[in-house]
Amino acid sequence: MTTKYLFISLALLALAVTASAADISGTWKGTAQTPNGSTERTFNFKVDGNKVTGDTTSDIFGKSTIEDGKIDGDTVTFTLTVSFQGNEGKVNYTGKIKGDDEIDFHVEIPAFNQQVDYVAKRVK
Repeated sequence: MTTKYLFISLALLALAVTASAADISGTWKGTAQTPNGSTERTFNFKVDGNKVTGDTTSDIFGKSTIEDGKIDGDTVTFTLTVSFQGNEGKVNYTGKIKGDDEIDFHVEIPAFNQQVDYVAKRVK
């Protein structure tokens, strides 16, 4: 009998952890200041549990697919592969989800030795 209650408790805990992931599904737009000026990016997120997929479009890098995306509490992380002037590189995003309609992103671009911060807002 005790094993049955332990199993039920663990199942409920697992469900609560999965349910606590923020739902960022939908379209978001962000602007960042770079050494080359202002840049805009549109994010189209799809969330399934803690997994994040989708794509993004940038006025500098064009369209990219979200890779290795995940949500852990109020943090979202993912990687993009971008092409710029014939060179391809990874771009690593870490975002802090603030409520239902803002994500503060810190972006690392190792190929160009740059870091950029974005504030993205949900498109309503």
